[in-house]
Amino acid sequence: MRIIGRLDIKGENLIKGINLEGLRIIGLPNDYAKKYFKDGVDELIYMDSVASLYGRNNLLEIIKLASKDIFIPITVGGGIRKIEDAQKLFVSGADKIAINTAAINKPNLISDLSKEFGSQAVVLSVEAKKKEKNKWEAFTNNGREQTGLDVIEWCKTGADKGAGEILLTSVDMEGTRKGFDYDLIKMVSEIVQIPVIASGGFGKPADMIKAVKYGGADAIAIADGLHYNRFNLRDIRQEAINTELKVRKFT
Repeated sequence: MRIIGRLDIKGENLIKGINLEGLRIIGLPNDYAKKYFKDGVDELIYMDSVASLYGRNNLLEIIKLASKDIFIPITVGGGIRKIEDAQKLFVSGADKIAINTAAINKPNLISDLSKEFGSQAVVLSVEAKKKEKNKWEAFTNNGREQTGLDVIEWCKTGADKGAGEILLTSVDMEGTRKGFDYDLIKMVSEIVQIPVIASGGFGKPADMIKAVKYGGADAIAIADGLHYNRFNLRDIRQEAINTELKVRKFT
């Protein structure tokens, strides 16, 4: 089970909101990324929160700088519409790329990227909003745009198209500190054979444990809990060990 630090970025700044809205500036993303790396986070996810609005990813320079000092897998998402966009991010230091809007507009982009770079480098980012019991709709543009797609079916399609991993963000729970959408995680984990990263709602280590043991998540993404120093990564990892979750050893 991996513990991942999530960094949502607008322009040059690390930001955080609630339900992907009301975004507040936290600081410079790489200052936080370096700290999380030193504290033992397993991976980092950088998401350009406005890339789809402007049709480009603005993280190239940020990732170039980060990759000089950080030696764990880095995933970068936002504004990736074609193979050339992904190539630029890989050259800058990304290990994986995450796609959402462009994948929904052109599902075969998942296959194209997977064939070009390997499925292990392609993450399907899914923003889910609950519509009714056991029904969620996929959204794009940082939770603003409806797609009409059923999340469970879309995750299955994405996996079949060659995505190597799913970043599953609950828009409803994101930033609330009330825990993950466990039923959502469970239903997606049961229908795909690829790793699922639970994102949106981490409030305490017990939430992580439930996301893994009940939901079947392979990783959890934490933003707010780390940005505001509410939890230390070593303590989170120790809690996982105490409950017999298999995690990477860090000394």
